[in-house]
Amino acid sequence: MKQILELLGFVALVQGALGLVHEITGIGLLHGWGLVQRLGFLDGYEIYASVTLLVLAFALFAAAESRKSG
Repeated sequence: MKQILELLGFVALVQGALGLVHEITGIGLLHGWGLVQRLGFLDGYEIYASVTLLVLAFALFAAAESRKSG
């Protein structure tokens, strides 16, 4: 379970970072990898969604750290 939480945290961290880089710089780093830009209902809320993904990532990392390994 710990590894699953860490994997989900890593994916959320990468997606949030890619979303922020895209919105701040306008550069589509690894164009096509960003989930936030692909979801049409998030138009206009990309920065909020990216920050939310970053917060979720840290929460998942904290939850994984609190779990016993094994």
